[in-house]
Amino acid sequence: MCGITGWIDWNEDLTKQADTIEKMTETLELRGPDASGTWLSRHCAFGHRRLSVIDPANGAQPMVRPVKSAEEQDCVVVYNGELYNAGELRDELVRLGYRFRTTCDTEVLLLSYVEWGPACVDKFNGIFAFAIWRTDEETLFMARDRLGVKPLFYRHSEGRLLFGSEPKAILAHPEVPAEVDAEGLAELFVIGPARTPGHGVWRGMLELKPGHCLTYDRNGLRTTAYWKLESHPHEDDADATAKRVGELLSDTLERQLVSDVPLCTLLSGGLDSSALTALAVRYYERTGQGRVHTFSVDYVDNDKHFTAHDFQPNPDAPWIERMSRHLATEHHGVQFDTPELADSLEAAVRAKDLPGMADIDASLYLFCREIKKHSTVAISGEAADEIFGGYPWFHRQDALAAETFPWSLAASLRTGLLSPEMRQLLRPEEYLGDRYAQAVAEVPHLAGEDEQKRRMRRMSYLNITRFMPTLLDRKDRMSMAVGLEVRVPYCDHRLVEYVWNIPWEIKMAGDREKGILRRSLEGVLPHDVLYRKKSPYPKTHNPNYLSTVRSRLLERLDDPSSPLLPLIDADKIREIAATTDASSHLPWFGQLMSGPQLFAYLLQMEYWLRQYKVKIVG
Repeated sequence: MCGITGWIDWNEDLTKQADTIEKMTETLELRGPDASGTWLSRHCAFGHRRLSVIDPANGAQPMVRPVKSAEEQDCVVVYNGELYNAGELRDELVRLGYRFRTTCDTEVLLLSYVEWGPACVDKFNGIFAFAIWRTDEETLFMARDRLGVKPLFYRHSEGRLLFGSEPKAILAHPEVPAEVDAEGLAELFVIGPARTPGHGVWRGMLELKPGHCLTYDRNGLRTTAYWKLESHPHEDDADATAKRVGELLSDTLERQLVSDVPLCTLLSGGLDSSALTALAVRYYERTGQGRVHTFSVDYVDNDKHFTAHDFQPNPDAPWIERMSRHLATEHHGVQFDTPELADSLEAAVRAKDLPGMADIDASLYLFCREIKKHSTVAISGEAADEIFGGYPWFHRQDALAAETFPWSLAASLRTGLLSPEMRQLLRPEEYLGDRYAQAVAEVPHLAGEDEQKRRMRRMSYLNITRFMPTLLDRKDRMSMAVGLEVRVPYCDHRLVEYVWNIPWEIKMAGDREKGILRRSLEGVLPHDVLYRKKSPYPKTHNPNYLSTVRSRLLERLDDPSSPLLPLIDADKIREIAATTDASSHLPWFGQLMSGPQLFAYLLQMEYWLRQYKVKIVG
């Protein structure tokens, strides 16, 4: 994994802009701590930071190879990601006459473009964001993986295109102001910490959407979708479906276990991570690779303060121990305490360039930092709930019937946090309604579906295209901030395409959430683990955390110079702070973010406004 950035400009000689492209590149140092490189021509400049995973001795970027149709000219690539079918593609390209200089997938990706042009993306199985410059045509081609595991942002103005793995690379350009307009504020206060696909929040900045590619030349900029979810009748019965799900998951995981650096799995003791760990153990045993290393996260004294509820029915710790002993993994438990968690809220903002999921982000950042001391690659169970329908809101009638995103049911609460001026400017209810209507209009319904099936397909679509990107963005940014690559097998597009069309009654095999996934894993996991009720990513239940973030926020609100004050109703927030205790449930966002996370999010917002010197423009 890496960090990429670049600058295309028809009006400037970029060979004279080495200092600027170096500065843009160095903002991504944490994503790629192992090596740095730049490439400059008159109208194109690329920068790259490398995290070496495959063929560490070679594969330096930017990488240059000749154009097939004009060998005196070149193709140049900067690439962030992994191709899990690189071996098959390499074999095909060798048969076509290509000769390879490295064993890294960067060269496979670049020569695939040389051979097939933009259609190369249809052949890729992996996670990626890349940019390729053709010197003969003076054309930039960029693409992002189908599910959006790897990020890619860009900013286009007259005659100029800037891009980067993270906004910070673009913001490092001297002519890009740190500005946010009303729509960006609406994303933060109404949609956030989720984000509308394609929206970069920063004024003038966009995100290349998942499954999209971009072409930029002297004729202008064009984006096109090369992949999207498509609805088809599902022909397999429940047994055949379970078998196929198991085959796809096993094949996907084995492809993603390939690494030339230390690899581990994240283990929570739940269905999703336990399945991947069990399959990894089987693969390691078969290939003679020794014991699998596993990692889990928890918080000091969490067992003393844990209270069961629908979203988190039981603690993870006993189940982690159960699975680690059962699989004989080399397990590493990581714990954090309240001060460290609260202090890391700012690091999480710097990693994301925006406020995020508060301590949910901060704890992941700390967790990844500990994992990095042992491993460079980690396997995560992220996205199984969105794809297989595991979240409680898939099974609650109020959420299914709500004409809004199921993680945004507290819209009126959020609106009440804004100052009167901001409410008038942002029109939060209208903004949320428009974004929801936009999402629903995209759903590819299947002809002949009854209302219940249409509703479940809609819920699945919202989760895959709106909620899952929030968690994938979080996973990428917090892990790459410490130079850790996290792979997400449940995001393999073949698996997603297949499961998307499984009828709900089969997905719920055995009348259980994710029932078809459970059936596919019969014989892989112990029965009690296989049918354990879902428990989400752990958060701290220590009341000291609530006290810490609440008191810190109130201190900020008492500072008349705080840039947050004009945006919020400070009196309303003080009122909420005065009435919120450890037993309060404030369903502010999703299933994990309640009162403490609201205060922490506002703390992150205040820090972001100060740290980035954000200017709010009309």
